[in-house]
Amino acid sequence: MILRIAKIATAYSIAAFFTLVTFGNLTDYGTNFAFVQHVMAMDSIFATSSIKYRAITDRAVHHAAYGLIIAAQATISALCWAGVIRLLWRVRDEATRFNRSKDLIVIGLTLGFLLYQFGFVTIGGEWFGMWMSQQWERRAQRVPLPGDDYCRADLRVTA
Repeated sequence: MILRIAKIATAYSIAAFFTLVTFGNLTDYGTNFAFVQHVMAMDSIFATSSIKYRAITDRAVHHAAYGLIIAAQATISALCWAGVIRLLWRVRDEATRFNRSKDLIVIGLTLGFLLYQFGFVTIGGEWFGMWMSQQWERRAQRVPLPGDDYCRADLRVTA
């Protein structure tokens, strides 16, 4: 039973994370839009980089990409919550039924991993060279701590 509860608690935590990320991106659109815009425009990578031809500077494409990211995060959130509910519903069932109820959470967790690994690390980090940006790359990988002045608020658009 403890292993089942641990699985459900972990899934709950990830569902909550994606819910808050989605909510934040919808209610404070400009903060992370600036991040997406600068990563895609490649305007802060090394000046001598030979991959700047990959840059996308069209704001409409930036908004579309950010919209897709938010839609993916919302979908992942919904799948994870549905998965948590199904696991809770089956927590006291025999192993076969409990294990069969994992499909939605596995889909949600897989999509969440793919969004971050493929979307952010592979496309953002490698294709758009985000790793070369001292301003944007560090913010993407850093976990803000309480009392830390180096957090997401630094990304707020002031123009």
